Amino acid sequence: MSVIGMIGAVLLGLVVGAISGVVGIGGGALLVPVLVYGYGMSQLRAQGTSLATLLLPIGIFACWSYWKAGEVDVRLAALICVGFALGGWFGGEWAQHLPQMVLRRGFAVVLVVIAWKMAFGR
Repeated sequence: MSVIGMIGAVLLGLVVGAISGVVGIGGGALLVPVLVYGYGMSQLRAQGTSLATLLLPIGIFACWSYWKAGEVDVRLAALICVGFALGGWFGGEWAQHLPQMVLRRGFAVVLVVIAWKMAFGR
């Protein structure tokens, strides 16, 4: 990857990280479409790359400010982590056997449902 490409990747991470930190949305909702359409990745590769960015370095720094302000329920987060780890493993295995278009459309449906609930739900 060229230096320009590396700088672009860091800037992309900066923008997605800032938006994620402000609104609490998972970076994947923003990052996966950019990786698919901006970087020409397959849906599966974009999802895998997005998940790789969510490992420890992102979570620890994004969470720090909220924790300092007393806005993190550590016990609940730990319990969700257990389920998330198991669910992520099963989901990752399952995704390897699904067609790319099924993954892309499923991703789009999840985003639309979340957007609808956030905009018009209670």
